[in-house]
Amino acid sequence: MDIWNTLYERAKAEYHPEEVSPFITAHHVVCAVEAENGEIFTGFCIEGCSGVMNLCAERVAALNMYMHSGQTVIKRLIAFRDEPPHGEGSGMPCGACREFFLQLDERNEDMEIMVDLEKCESVKLKEVMPYWWGKERYDNTR
Repeated sequence: MDIWNTLYERAKAEYHPEEVSPFITAHHVVCAVEAENGEIFTGFCIEGCSGVMNLCAERVAALNMYMHSGQTVIKRLIAFRDEPPHGEGSGMPCGACREFFLQLDERNEDMEIMVDLEKCESVKLKEVMPYWWGKERYDNTR
């Protein structure tokens, strides 16, 4: 099984939409990331009515990676709802997640994001964030 299918299967195991309470839903968007060393970490979306506690599956997966291994570099990411990414923007992280990945580690600009699993099409984060505002701050730390 190739790495993308492995990531898909690991994320799919997290997909079981549920109401945690009358105010909070979870597990309706899922994600798996492959860390720089090849370890795989997963995450799921959790949303509350107030909006301030919402966490996307992508950020939860990245936070799990950092919490459990101290790693900050992601090689590959797959995220989806009830079906694998199938083009037309499905599976793409939101703007907040894209920003978080770049702030977590500038090398994440080279992470691959699955766009269409069946066609095995992916894009690099830097392709969808070509003029990131924070690049200069990293440049100033060298």
